[in-house]
Amino acid sequence: MSSNRREFIRNISMGAAGLTIGGMLVGFKPSLAGKPGANDRVNLACVGIGNQGATDIMALYNTGLCNIVALCDTDMGARHTERMMNQFPDAARYNDFRKMFDKMANQIDAVLIATPDHSHFPVTMLAMSLGKAVFVEKPLARTFQEVELMMQAAKRYNVVTQMGNQGHSEANYFQFKAWTEAGIIKDVTAITAHMNSPRRWHGWDTSMTNFPKGDPIPSTLDWDGWVAAAEMRDFHRDFVNGQWRCWYDFGLGALGDWGAHIIDTAHRFLDLGLPYEIDPIKIEGHNRLFFPQASTIAFRFPQRGKMPACDITWYDGVDNIPSLPEGFGNAELDPNIPPPSNGAIQPIKLNPGKEIYSKDLIFAGGTHGSTLSIVSEEMAKEMESKLPEVPQSPSNHYANFLKAVKGEEVARSPFEVSGPLSQVFSLGVLAQQLNVKLTFDRDKKQIVNNELANKLLVGAPPRKGWEEFYKL
Repeated sequence: MSSNRREFIRNISMGAAGLTIGGMLVGFKPSLAGKPGANDRVNLACVGIGNQGATDIMALYNTGLCNIVALCDTDMGARHTERMMNQFPDAARYNDFRKMFDKMANQIDAVLIATPDHSHFPVTMLAMSLGKAVFVEKPLARTFQEVELMMQAAKRYNVVTQMGNQGHSEANYFQFKAWTEAGIIKDVTAITAHMNSPRRWHGWDTSMTNFPKGDPIPSTLDWDGWVAAAEMRDFHRDFVNGQWRCWYDFGLGALGDWGAHIIDTAHRFLDLGLPYEIDPIKIEGHNRLFFPQASTIAFRFPQRGKMPACDITWYDGVDNIPSLPEGFGNAELDPNIPPPSNGAIQPIKLNPGKEIYSKDLIFAGGTHGSTLSIVSEEMAKEMESKLPEVPQSPSNHYANFLKAVKGEEVARSPFEVSGPLSQVFSLGVLAQQLNVKLTFDRDKKQIVNNELANKLLVGAPPRKGWEEFYKL
């Protein structure tokens, strides 16, 4: 990055014309200063355009509320990025988000960030510093401190933010909110949350002590840009195309991937905040480089006002299934669960989901937009007449974000909400990686019983050339 980057950011934020901007794309109307008007579409730039990024792009585009003005990916010649380039042939193309903002910052209203977890931070921070709204895939970032800086920056730059936990705009969100406000869900003391489907790293050699020997770098891939601020590693095929989620260097494992779709509404409407203790009750197949074959992690939250202390116990691993309450019923394939990337349907022992234990009632729920049910059938019938009406969602998660950019709605999963949830995941991952119980000071936001873990809240220093993003 150039030495005058901060001056560039300052000038752009003030609307100064100190930057050469390429010609406007034919057919796209740039918004005026401020948010787009009622009849304007949001000019959207997309960073990370393959796999999940492609799904997000199409979902945003299909709302009819945005123009796709730029596509950016560190591998613009890969098979998984071709689809979006063919879909939007008039969009500008970049393999470096820094160049994208250099060339067309004043043509962009909002940015989708759907890169691997470890590289969310620099793209998001630069976009927000330029006054751009951001939709960031879950979890927000890889480290606790990166999420903290992102929350602070969102407030400082006063931009619209949204995390990609899509269930936060579906029936699960509105039901949990209505049932909590009506006192149906109250006095919750324990939650079990589980994701027991096979993961990419299951079956790997857990005695591995070094990263795999490097492979030739694909000619189309900017490997340096892909690694971003993380420690440089030799390229390997098991680091890219979704495999990055296997490694502590790059992702947050099953917890970061699925926790945002399972725990999100309980975390929000029970006002859980950050835990005071994170206990890895079970770590099967521990390895310092990649995630366990199975883990059980207890997150302990203190009393909050009139709400009692509450534990969330997370289970992952194929055979690591929690005890279920009497009257739970049969586990059937949840239609809300997206199919695996290879399209194969996995046999299930228990759907991803949660059980919520309160003083008087037990609730069972799934993932994403799946609604809660009351356990058991007899108790559900008894409570039927007492349940409040649940409003319909006025917009899906993507439309909600774009309408928030236009000033028509309020984003439902802004960083002030999704940030602490993401930090819960980062704390859980530290407990997995170190295989040690952690005591966390919620006020000081420090781990007080393990010096190494406390240092890992921040993580390793960013690579040379990437430090500036941590100062925005």
